Amino acid sequence: MKKITVAKGDGIGPEIMDATLDIILEAGAKIEIEEIEVGEKVYLSGNTSGIANSSWDIIRRNKIFLKAPITTPQGGGYKSLNVTTRKFLGLYSNVRPCRSLHPFVSTKHPVMDVVIVRENEEDLYAGIEHQQTDEVIQCLKLISRPGCEKIVRYAFEYARQQNRKKVTCFTKDNIMKQTDGLFHKVFDEIAKEYPEIENEHWIIDIGAAKLADSPEAFDVLVMPNLYGDVLSDVAAQIAGSVGLAGSANIGEECAMFEAIHGSAPRRAGQNLANPSGLLQGAIMMLNHIGQSDVAEKVQNAWLKTIEDGIHTYDVFKEGVSKEKVGTKEFAAAVIARLGQKPQVFPAVHYDKNIPMVLPKYKKKQPAKKELVGVDVFVHWNGTSAEEIAEIVQKMNFSDIKLSMITNRGIKVWPEGFEETFCTDHWRCRFKPTQGGTISKADIIELLTKASQLDIDVIKTENLYFFDGVQGFSLGQGQ
Repeated sequence: MKKITVAKGDGIGPEIMDATLDIILEAGAKIEIEEIEVGEKVYLSGNTSGIANSSWDIIRRNKIFLKAPITTPQGGGYKSLNVTTRKFLGLYSNVRPCRSLHPFVSTKHPVMDVVIVRENEEDLYAGIEHQQTDEVIQCLKLISRPGCEKIVRYAFEYARQQNRKKVTCFTKDNIMKQTDGLFHKVFDEIAKEYPEIENEHWIIDIGAAKLADSPEAFDVLVMPNLYGDVLSDVAAQIAGSVGLAGSANIGEECAMFEAIHGSAPRRAGQNLANPSGLLQGAIMMLNHIGQSDVAEKVQNAWLKTIEDGIHTYDVFKEGVSKEKVGTKEFAAAVIARLGQKPQVFPAVHYDKNIPMVLPKYKKKQPAKKELVGVDVFVHWNGTSAEEIAEIVQKMNFSDIKLSMITNRGIKVWPEGFEETFCTDHWRCRFKPTQGGTISKADIIELLTKASQLDIDVIKTENLYFFDGVQGFSLGQGQ
């Protein structure tokens, strides 16, 4: 018996949770339920996080969290509980299977069967933003080796457990050579440990186009956070409906399972909502906790219900569907088919003897780190690169000299183009002349000179080599 935490959420949440629990319990799920309150009522009680400290204690104790959709009140000050939960509990892997249900649910892609594995904690979703000048705001894109290794290994382990044949990586490392480049590099390293699974890499833009046009070309997809957020919704929609998709959020200690759709308050209390998305999340939960026999039984009964034409209003279609039913009636139809297998869809089979091998990340031996320069970011309202170079060169001292200025990543000095549009945000790179060295004391001296010259420095970035490999980007055009 496994104790799990359940939150019935807001809007249609209580209805679809009750239906989901009825189905999996009838199928023989060996679970004990501990319910907590999260969402709108908690927000409106004055708790801006939407969850009480006592509920966090329950989630952390039970480790497994099945959550219905919640409503976050509009207006400032309220935090996304989904994002908070993923980060606080270290739920680094978001898993979304997207499978077409042709011909019973309309889709242009009748043989689509894709799983998107999305990194869940970092990338631009670290949420570290700063306004630096009147015209420029930055958002830091953070990609870590531990984050890459954990998500890529999870993708290959998932493929192995689920009898999948191929894992595809999407990045934009032709442009973001450091951040996305690390993700791609780690993918290539880990792929070698799974020779039985095909692997490939696509640049995200053409890969996204291919996914939207020919999803049958893909099997398991793994990618950084932002790309995965966008493409998992695209994939769910082109498979037939976002409302049918479930989601797993997996960490080293805890896991959360949910539908990917919202709380749909306009449909609440009307016995209309389709519980399939949350049910798919619950099936992933059963697989995760080692009750794959129950997961298999439920999934096959659900597929049989769909192909028998028993449909809720959102997917009901005249001439295809046979009976329009409500939430409770749909759950009853699935329960009535427990033990049956679909005839049109391939029956699912979950391998019960292949555990996922997900070792905790072990830190690597630190690299030899060599300081070779510094980028000094300056707020200046002029537009002439030559003019700001003349000002900033007054910071030069000894053999530490201004070597380059960029504006929004484009080199504008030396030998820039007059046609290049410049904002008020200038990256000024200082490096030692040939054969020289630079120290952190030298950087302090540079900043002291900037202060004396009334140059508005907004940030600095040290430039390093790691084991002799350059750890920073050049300016575009250099």
